[in-house]
Amino acid sequence: MEQVVLRKGLGRHAMLTFFAKLPPTVVVIEACGAAHYLARELGKLGHIAKLIAPQLVKPYVPRNKNDGRDAEGLCEAASRPRMRYVPVKTAEQQAALMLLGIRDQLVMRRTQLSNTIRGHAAEFGLIEAKGLDKLASFLVAIEQDESVPALARELFATLARQYAQVQVELKAIEAKLLAWHRANNLNRRLAQIPGVGPVIAAALVMKASDPNAFRSGRLFAAWLGLTPKGPFHRRQDQARQDHSRGR
Repeated sequence: MEQVVLRKGLGRHAMLTFFAKLPPTVVVIEACGAAHYLARELGKLGHIAKLIAPQLVKPYVPRNKNDGRDAEGLCEAASRPRMRYVPVKTAEQQAALMLLGIRDQLVMRRTQLSNTIRGHAAEFGLIEAKGLDKLASFLVAIEQDESVPALARELFATLARQYAQVQVELKAIEAKLLAWHRANNLNRRLAQIPGVGPVIAAALVMKASDPNAFRSGRLFAAWLGLTPKGPFHRRQDQARQDHSRGR
């Protein structure tokens, strides 16, 4: 029967020093911030680091959770023979993941600025069709429209500068992402699938680095969220279609 042989509280900086003095062992870590870095450092010390997704640990942690109970839950979860582990990412993989994360933030910021510009312009009766390709000419028209108060035109100019800066930064990030895509053989192979471009291919390679973790394509599709609709959802879709047709 498994028994606890040591309980010791460690700060983040003292953890690696502590494990450097231990013989090689298996270390289980919850897959959270800095987990991949710690797993790599522990690997350099000769240990075997295993990462478990938080949702798989939660069932083994009792109420009134704290660090000690989390550690006990991790140990219990790791003792299960069918437990699934998160592959440890390399520093290069994490750097590539930053590309996707920063790109998402820039796209969201661009959309936010576009909506802000259109929303404020509507307050002055200025409306433009949807589409990012129409925004530049729309801003020029606002700048030249003397019916718009001078203060408002100055503020629109500020938003225009922010929008232009986001566009420049987004273009630079996408260039880096495309270069990474072209240098990665697996990425290029995935991009040959109809409907899969460099961004989706990169996301698949970075986030699902170990396809062997899935026993079948159906499990992989479910992990992605591509689950088929059941009879209830099909009936809902049919009801919506009938309603739109006036039946």
